[in-house]
Amino acid sequence: MLTSLLKIAWRNIIRSKGFSFINIMGLAIGMASSMLIIMWIYSEVTYEDFHENKDRIYEAWNRASFSGKLQCWNTTPKILARTVEKDLPEVEQAVRVDWTSHFLFSVGDKRITEAGNIVDSNFLQVFTFPLLRGEPQTVLREHNSIVLTRSFSQTLFGNQDPVGQTVKIDNNQDFTVTGILAELPKNTRFEFDYLVPWSYKRSIGDDDSYWGNNSTRTYVELKPNASLASANEKMKVLKPRYQPEDSTWEMFLYPMGKWRLYSSFTDGQEDGGGRIAYVRWFGVIALFILLIACINFMNLSTARSERRAKEVGIRKVVGARKQGLISQFIGESILMSVIAGILALILVTLSLPGFNRLTDKTLQIDYSNPYFWMLFLGFVLFTGLLAGSYPAFFLSSFQPLKALKGVITNVNTLVTPRKMLVILQFTFGIILMICTIIVRQQINYAQQRETGYNKNNLIYHHFTGDIPKNYRLIKSELLSSGAASSVAITSAPITQSWSDGWGQEWEGKDPNDKTDFYRYNEEEDLGETVGLTFVQGRDFDLSQYPTDSTAMIINETALKVMKFDNPIGQIVKDNGEEWHIVGVIKDFILTSPYQPTSPMLIYGAKSWFYTLLIKLNHDRSTAENLKTAEGIFKKYNPEYPFDYQFVDEEYAQKFANEKRTGTLAGLFSALAILISCLGLFGLATYMAESRIKEIGIRKVLGASVVGLTSLLTKDFLKLVIVSFLLAAPLAWWAMHHWLQSYPYHTPIRWEVFVMTGLLSALIAVMTVGFQAIKAALTNPVGSIKNE
Repeated sequence: MLTSLLKIAWRNIIRSKGFSFINIMGLAIGMASSMLIIMWIYSEVTYEDFHENKDRIYEAWNRASFSGKLQCWNTTPKILARTVEKDLPEVEQAVRVDWTSHFLFSVGDKRITEAGNIVDSNFLQVFTFPLLRGEPQTVLREHNSIVLTRSFSQTLFGNQDPVGQTVKIDNNQDFTVTGILAELPKNTRFEFDYLVPWSYKRSIGDDDSYWGNNSTRTYVELKPNASLASANEKMKVLKPRYQPEDSTWEMFLYPMGKWRLYSSFTDGQEDGGGRIAYVRWFGVIALFILLIACINFMNLSTARSERRAKEVGIRKVVGARKQGLISQFIGESILMSVIAGILALILVTLSLPGFNRLTDKTLQIDYSNPYFWMLFLGFVLFTGLLAGSYPAFFLSSFQPLKALKGVITNVNTLVTPRKMLVILQFTFGIILMICTIIVRQQINYAQQRETGYNKNNLIYHHFTGDIPKNYRLIKSELLSSGAASSVAITSAPITQSWSDGWGQEWEGKDPNDKTDFYRYNEEEDLGETVGLTFVQGRDFDLSQYPTDSTAMIINETALKVMKFDNPIGQIVKDNGEEWHIVGVIKDFILTSPYQPTSPMLIYGAKSWFYTLLIKLNHDRSTAENLKTAEGIFKKYNPEYPFDYQFVDEEYAQKFANEKRTGTLAGLFSALAILISCLGLFGLATYMAESRIKEIGIRKVLGASVVGLTSLLTKDFLKLVIVSFLLAAPLAWWAMHHWLQSYPYHTPIRWEVFVMTGLLSALIAVMTVGFQAIKAALTNPVGSIKNE
């Protein structure tokens, strides 16, 4: 029975090669697109999924009120890990992870700067990254031990056995390699090429007992069956207990399963933002594309109904039952779905390298995994059943006598469901088009937002090696050589904030004010180097004003918070130090271009520095400037590479995530429209077949080709107009909701809807035009001779 059904199905596929090709390719493109999106979604929802105790691992977060709003962040005091192990009976162990370090590694003649983390010795017991050499319990036990990734160990030692080898870090500390890690998977938040034990920080005098400095990430593993609610109740009181001045400050544990997707908070609560919004969005796109492909299949199948009506009539006359006919037609759709699935798998395999580059992932198909083949088969069968169900029931419902005469059913009962399917197709497609355009507009809106400084020809270089003691000499030679027009010594790049706090005092401050200020340090010349605009006062100038070492510059937002009528000369106290305001600058974007500008305080030379900001000389070539600068850095910091970054390139990275999202949305929207056009082509084919006699009569009565083409095309324009009227409000609602997550966002412009509507109409006319013209040119004699 099954063999017979397959043979009949195969004959019908072969008999209509053109129809079958379009049908199979439409399904294949839709299935391939959905599979790529599903793979992307799977990679997102399985972040950190490889850790053995993932369900018991949490990150410590803070929640406190600033400027009347609850804010949440995930940097904590260094002492927190040991405190929760002592005070919370629910805790199995806790581990600290410090900021990423960039150490200089020396092995023989090799000098390599690489990024890694300083962590507690139990890090690899909590986070079970696979160790190729060494034991998790012991590899980080000694303060001078170090664990390397396999690729970094090969960079340092080549094919030698690295375990037991010695590396020198920053030219002053020998470390012994005690373990080798496999390469880190892409689906983890951690990025490091080496791990150094926390005891190393203690050996060089680092203080980790202060509760007032939130500078470390703390991770907690709860005991089996421990209550998270109970642990969080105890977490709430830790900060007030050990630092009473922070009596309203709470801490809480945030589960690992939410780190990647849900770490977005508004007024102290999860707001549904974060990457989960992208996962949901692309999940909807995958569903839309698959539905569009299946609807396309339905339309093309029912477009052939008149050709298959006599076949159905004959089968019913000779005794075929409706159930058997349904099985036959569904069998055909499943067979086509299997062929389309194989093609889709080929398309996915060929597309993966480019897709991975686009999404910054390493997705791959494990063909040896039986679960993959089970899921793939289920996906193919589901698609075949979904696509073939309506055609199967529709075709099997023909009455035998009418079918043998070619009268298959009443036109209205046939056309209405099929037109509804096309409307549904184009509604999905137009929604995707509108949303994609608005996403692109939002990215452009943020990119075009005034930064408040000049990014061009601006680079930065962190302090390494001998730079802290030689930076004034480096600055002097950069200027005298002509490589730079201005140089500033700062605490961080101009695109980042490394410090913030709320404990400042000034005259007239409200006792309940807990505004959080960004802290930024500079020696002098920051305004000239990056092009800041001073609305009051001046920049620091130590040569003319030696007291500028304790001076302060504030931005306009900070001035609004402090409410000074005349800010110049006002005193701000911070951590027992007094700073006098000498200037007010126009707000500039320090962190996210999608967020409002935060109040900012720039402290003078009596503070710490870590970065040189260098304005390259625009009168010389960039290559020449960099070559000169490299020679100067090598002169004063010979053991370290000249490791600089362009500020404009780093600023552009702030848009990378949204750009990838916009590009992906545009790509899949185009594919959805392509498949929708195949559906229109199917309906146009049906139209040409069902109205061929009407067209012939009209031609005999004198109708022109242009008139007939217009007559046939306007029906499809009506469908597109209905689709647009349905899609426009739905797209507006979705994009309005999405844009609300950005304090700075583009307005939704009416031009987007006009452009999308016109484009949709143009696509529809171009798609059906061929069939309409072909039908209008048909010889009327042949079409009406049987009347």
